Amino acid sequence: MFLGGGKLNYMEFSIATLLSHVSPEKLVTPKILEKKLGCETPSSVAQLDLALELLEKIGILVKEKGKFRRELTERIVEAKLRCSSKGFCFAIQDSESADDIYIRESHLSNAWNGDRVLIEVIKDGSRRRSPEGAVKLILERANPSVLAKVKRLETGDYRAIPLDDRLLFELEVNPSDNSSPPNGHEPIVLDDILDHLVHVDVLRHAIGQDLPIGKVARVLGMTTESAQDIDIVTCKHDLHQTFLPAVEAAAAKVTKGFKDPIAAKRLDLTGLPTIAIGQQSEPQDRALTIEHLDGDVWRLGVHIADIASYITADDRLDREARKRGTAVYLGENTIPLLPDAVHQACGFLPGAERLAISVFLSLNEGGELIEFNIQPSRIQLDWSIDPERVNAALAGEPGEIDPQALEIIKPIWNTIAPAFRAQRRSRGGLEVDTIQKQAPFADEGRLGAIFLDDPQSLLTDVMVMANYAIAVHLQALQVPGIYAVQHTPELVEVNDTIKLAINLGLSFEGEVETEISVADLQRLSLQFAQSPVPQVLNYLFKSLLKTTVYSTKPGTHFGLAIENGYTHAVSPLQRYPDILIQRVLHEVFANGRDRKTSRAKEILDLGSSSCHGQITWNVLTPTVQQELEAQIAGSIAHLNDRTKIAQDAENDLAGLQKAEKMKSRTGEIFQGLITGVQSYGFFVEIEDSLVEGLVHVSSLKDDWYEFRPRYACLVGRKNRTSYRLGDRVEVQVKSVDYYRQQIDLVTVTSMLSEAATDAANEAGTAEAIAATTDTDTDLDAVTVSHDLEETDFESGDD
Repeated sequence: MFLGGGKLNYMEFSIATLLSHVSPEKLVTPKILEKKLGCETPSSVAQLDLALELLEKIGILVKEKGKFRRELTERIVEAKLRCSSKGFCFAIQDSESADDIYIRESHLSNAWNGDRVLIEVIKDGSRRRSPEGAVKLILERANPSVLAKVKRLETGDYRAIPLDDRLLFELEVNPSDNSSPPNGHEPIVLDDILDHLVHVDVLRHAIGQDLPIGKVARVLGMTTESAQDIDIVTCKHDLHQTFLPAVEAAAAKVTKGFKDPIAAKRLDLTGLPTIAIGQQSEPQDRALTIEHLDGDVWRLGVHIADIASYITADDRLDREARKRGTAVYLGENTIPLLPDAVHQACGFLPGAERLAISVFLSLNEGGELIEFNIQPSRIQLDWSIDPERVNAALAGEPGEIDPQALEIIKPIWNTIAPAFRAQRRSRGGLEVDTIQKQAPFADEGRLGAIFLDDPQSLLTDVMVMANYAIAVHLQALQVPGIYAVQHTPELVEVNDTIKLAINLGLSFEGEVETEISVADLQRLSLQFAQSPVPQVLNYLFKSLLKTTVYSTKPGTHFGLAIENGYTHAVSPLQRYPDILIQRVLHEVFANGRDRKTSRAKEILDLGSSSCHGQITWNVLTPTVQQELEAQIAGSIAHLNDRTKIAQDAENDLAGLQKAEKMKSRTGEIFQGLITGVQSYGFFVEIEDSLVEGLVHVSSLKDDWYEFRPRYACLVGRKNRTSYRLGDRVEVQVKSVDYYRQQIDLVTVTSMLSEAATDAANEAGTAEAIAATTDTDTDLDAVTVSHDLEETDFESGDD
């Protein structure tokens, strides 16, 4: 057994998971940890005891009277390793404002790219140099398996060479490990699969000078191109398309013997006409009702499947859902959060009674939110309708939607949802037109903006409002919460997009110098339709938005223009954070204190927004409050990692599909738009397919080209030909690296944009660049060097 390897003898829990259940404030017994980590056998209990002993010896845990607490010091920080193909490694802390920490190869302690680690800071940083650290403990391995190719050494030994060149190691592969495959599978003969693409399970990570040991789990193809793209992505990111038998068995019994602890407090809404908008054949985790109250008040009900009532914290299903973090959408394939049996038993199906958490939004005739109420309930779904059919019915096209269902839909689509959309737009919330299919979350999803081509885009604004109401309510009650935060886009990337838009003839006053506002981006995006390449601009605009992350504290959600806290709650069958939110609400429903003392006459409705500002006491007991805070805080880093993996996997599949498409079109000529310029070449977006490739500077044979970052262009020393952002060029596909999704292009002709053809620009830009002082050139050289390092660092490519 090894502690630094992240998993103890490759059990289900990692050191990171173990430490997530141990806080600095509260002592915890080994027995409680056994339950939380699912240690159900004597061997697993023994391994946990050994791990606790070793963590105590290295000073991570403190033992007091047989119980443990976490020991925190300023010099030890948690981070994620990011390495380049050249061996440069940095530890990236979760806080955006925290410094990256440089890790020398001698201080890696056999940690790999992507691993979550504890770093001991051994040298403080300065204005010009990053702090330096050493890996003290590997918390969680990012690579329990790798994609690789097998080779045979002259000695007769076998090695697996990872395709990801940021993994700076080889694995020993022993023929005997593949001689006894599972039932029904042929033995794998290593000599037969030399240079094939294989999926290798890591049996043991490196120890000291000994190489890691791997076992070929699956042969994907003779080449990367011959392998299925879905197999490459799932193996690369270690995504499991199926569940272990024990998890499936737990799912099959999810409702067996179930007793609802808050049954007496649930509203009976089974008689209220209820509709779900989604794929008819699938169980839904949200539904809608509408009531016209006295006067001109509408009460919209957003009902969320109460998954947390059936899945107890730390049981087998909960551990599996937490481990996965989120569903992953790979084209027509979905890597689910929970087994299908849970969806069928707990999701909304027509005619079936289900438990729900209901968010009632009361609005006046102008669509303004008057108040809201959050209550546990029981509902019965009457209709489940595809969004395309809804839009067709509202457009007057003939269809088969029940007239009563249409009476529910009309006020939501025609009055309420447009009002919510108008409110978001008035705040500056972003909208994106895109031809790419998005992960089908009910709300804005991971990318944090509303996608207008989605048939459910109007309904998305309703779900966003329900999420927002829950976030506001948790803060008003001062109970723990998990908040969805979207950080501001990078200033450099925004300014590059602004330069590109200006070069295409759009109007925008100068660069953004210090801070980017959502209004700036909204103002820019509204002009895209006037450009000759709106699809390209919208595609690039989407890439500016940062993936949503989770936090224990309310923060700003940039894309929605929400500054005072926002959460995810409406997709509990797809995201684990939504289940955590339900657990907090359950505690409020079941045990929340609705008065200051038991003798107080005034009782507040803890589900209603009417109680906001009136609570002067702790709604939850200190024990429950601390337990929920610890549970959420211990999950944040892991959930953010899982969200990032899901986003990377979805992007990888799209990238592989584009690379495959362009591989078959090698040698063809396309028209494209220059969307990025660096010292080593410029990037071209092929307009008809939104595929990006690189024209390397070495392929420009007609001159020696210099990079001028101030003007974002490459300029020839002799002929003064320039390639800059927004220029239209004809390019030929030279070669495609399928696995790395890299497309090499060469120019055919350069068709300058209208702005570049007028005399002032042709004379002024080139002459101004040529007249750049020596000092500017020196500064440019520094920038070029930095850009080269960043490119290698991000892509892992030489």
